[in-house]
Amino acid sequence: MARKVFFSFHYDRDVRRVVQVRNSWVVRAGNETQPFVDKAEWESIKRTGSQAIERWIDKQLNGTSVTVVLIGSETYDREWVRHEIKRSYELGKGILGVYIHNVKDPQLGTSAKGKNPLDYWSVKQNGRDVPFSNFYKTYDWVNDDGYSNFANWIEAAARASGR
Repeated sequence: MARKVFFSFHYDRDVRRVVQVRNSWVVRAGNETQPFVDKAEWESIKRTGSQAIERWIDKQLNGTSVTVVLIGSETYDREWVRHEIKRSYELGKGILGVYIHNVKDPQLGTSAKGKNPLDYWSVKQNGRDVPFSNFYKTYDWVNDDGYSNFANWIEAAARASGR
């Protein structure tokens, strides 16, 4: 089944890694993503204020079944990545994390592994906070052969959320 996917990531730090991952998905028949936003467009959206950014994120999430959080070395600390994870959870989207620090940036090479942003959010279970990372799977693009397995990861995340 074709899935429409939203990618959440740290633009400035990881865009060249993201392009490689995203393109491996888009070139396969039947796979869809939200339109890719370039830096100029993102900077323009940011200047309009936080409410406008939240509306833009909601618009981008509309019609998607899965949010893929592409995790680089600094993704954990990104305010809007955190917001995208929270909104995806609230909207009942499938969520998965993919470490991309081992994907070679043509200019910077590989990077350090960052903290999992799915650890930032949690839900109460039996009186204790359980991080999202306990519920949503996380993979490593290089070590877990994302090129061959990405479609299966997305499908599993969608099914786990009932989509």
